[in-house]
Amino acid sequence: MLRKLALLAAGAVSAALLVAPGATAVAPQAAEQPPPDNAFEKITLNDRPGEPLDLAVLPDKRVLHVTRAGKVWLNDPGTGVNKLAAELDVYQHDEEGLQNVAIDPDFSKNKWVYLYYSPPLDTPVDDPDTPVNEGDAPFQGTQADWDRYKGHLQLSRYKLKGDTLDLTTEQKILQVPVDRGICCHVGGDMAFDSDGNLYLTTGDDTNPFESDGYTPIDERDGRNPAFDAQRTSGNTNDLRGKVLRIKVRGDGSYAIPRGNLFKPGTEKTRPEIYAMGLRNPFRMEIDPQTDDVYVADYSPDARAASDTRGPAGQGKWLVLDEPANYGWPYCATAKMPYNDYDFATKTSGARFDCAKPVNASPHNTGRTELPEVEQPEVWYSYGQSAEFPGLGTGGIAPMAGPAYEYDPATEARNRAVAWPRYYDGTPLFAEWGRDYIREFRLDRSGAVEAINPVAQGVGQPPVDNPMDLEFGPDGALYVLEYGDGYFSENPDAQLSRIDYIGRTGNHAPKPALTATPVKGLAPLTVGFSAAGTTDPDGDTVRYAWDFDGDGRTDSTDVSPSHTYTEDGTYKAALKVTDSKGRAAYKDVDITVGNQAPVVTLVKPVNQQEFHFGDAVQFEVTVTDEAEVDCSKVQVHYIVGHDAHGHPQSTTAGCTGTVQTEPVAGHDPSEGNVTGVFVAEYTDPGGLTGSDRAVMKIVG
Repeated sequence: MLRKLALLAAGAVSAALLVAPGATAVAPQAAEQPPPDNAFEKITLNDRPGEPLDLAVLPDKRVLHVTRAGKVWLNDPGTGVNKLAAELDVYQHDEEGLQNVAIDPDFSKNKWVYLYYSPPLDTPVDDPDTPVNEGDAPFQGTQADWDRYKGHLQLSRYKLKGDTLDLTTEQKILQVPVDRGICCHVGGDMAFDSDGNLYLTTGDDTNPFESDGYTPIDERDGRNPAFDAQRTSGNTNDLRGKVLRIKVRGDGSYAIPRGNLFKPGTEKTRPEIYAMGLRNPFRMEIDPQTDDVYVADYSPDARAASDTRGPAGQGKWLVLDEPANYGWPYCATAKMPYNDYDFATKTSGARFDCAKPVNASPHNTGRTELPEVEQPEVWYSYGQSAEFPGLGTGGIAPMAGPAYEYDPATEARNRAVAWPRYYDGTPLFAEWGRDYIREFRLDRSGAVEAINPVAQGVGQPPVDNPMDLEFGPDGALYVLEYGDGYFSENPDAQLSRIDYIGRTGNHAPKPALTATPVKGLAPLTVGFSAAGTTDPDGDTVRYAWDFDGDGRTDSTDVSPSHTYTEDGTYKAALKVTDSKGRAAYKDVDITVGNQAPVVTLVKPVNQQEFHFGDAVQFEVTVTDEAEVDCSKVQVHYIVGHDAHGHPQSTTAGCTGTVQTEPVAGHDPSEGNVTGVFVAEYTDPGGLTGSDRAVMKIVG
């Protein structure tokens, strides 16, 4: 196994890396300098993407992107139109919902689109007429209590027909078990290698909030098993906390490729497992030239190492070129073991043996003796990393990015946007909590020898909570940005494209769009205007308006008008193109007839003080044209940590009480922990309004 950095001494690695915050030093053979910041430009493709989770770029440069609530959006760069391709009915509690989208390697011929989502099933949900939240699984109880919350995430594929994902064509491929009604880590990612094998990453499905920021291995009788990650990540007979590898057949069934971690038929194992011992491997990409699998994973949130509990929180980037065990929940890395801990007596035991880990949990259904723990290629904590100073400091939220595959033909066809040869074979890395993209320069042995900033000049910040990155067929980088906020559509969320403009120096126009009015009853005449549009290079521009999202140009005037005669919500799109063919986009929602409800979270209020463990009363008012059904009002309680959030509970009703729980390992005195309440309501016409309050935790 060509394990990158496996045997490199920390001193040798440090010598290869600059201590400057922006970049790292390189060996003489890798001294080529990265392109300057002004050689890149970011284009917004959709600035209202819902709560964005994942994207997939199609061969024709259209982009699918999905929301946790179940919406599949399709962006068409030819027209600038963002269209709803499908909407799935999904189960939503804490992090569950629609997680991922990917396309088949042979998509141009077969049109298969893969989705990973939470089907509703018969899982208990909250009854707003009762004082308790039936949707929350109990922390204490019996197996019969927890069995009611047994569910699964579904990996399926569907045919894309034109601009519509046909949900009737579903082929169900694989189910991953999940313990519902309790947080956390159910997301994942999908990717294909050059042999057409499908890889799926899965989280440990374990609550991290009762273990002081260290390893959750609570084995107590009467305790919800969801507090023990040994039942999942450390379990050779469970699909959670893993990288899975399968070969999907034509009928939607699958075969097991050669070379997974366990041979088919091995007792107490699942043959789908390619790598195990992962906690929250939220993003994965596969190098198109080498088939190396790049995975980013998170460890818990402890700010400092403890002699009696284990290491501080670590972000990790690892390269899978053969099956491996990455140690969770026994080791943060092969050199950072946790202590065994008895949650009943609150006493610590010896450090776990990362060379010979043993799973003795009563919740384990797999093998007791586990494979030796593999060292990740990159690891870092909150402060400055001695080994990898180019990663900077801040929160820990690693996102594995793609490796660029340079093609002269792609460059020739897309000179205005395609990234340069400099990035060929170089994997990208994004930090969701630090708002950046970095490149990992690898030496001939595959070791990371330099970490450089990427496209720093495209915005402030360059990317706002980057959720997913993917190179398109045009050689440009497509980015899904979550924005600042929690489990809703944030004002700065967007689907964007980062173009390399260093060859031509030609910038895209800066479109301006106004519309008056944007809502009203039919017939509704709306005046549109692109007045104020500019071009940084002084080029002349032309306008193309699509008022109803049908893909046809309705006007080329600067300030046209359009009358809407039928009720509905329309995305009126503007495409502005300069004289050299470079384009930019803007759109606006026009609501005819039914209007979006106005949701107000009366209480709690912003900056209201509360303690973990408090019972927090909430009150929501909704103003809508139709009669408001309070049973459809959803209130989400989220623990905000640094720039991200951990959803804890969802309840229903216009009034009620949310019982919060103590959250270990998140110290309010550090100022990085908040309590977030989000209220949402979708009216009978399908329009949604929301409001939120961020509370101040004082203990």
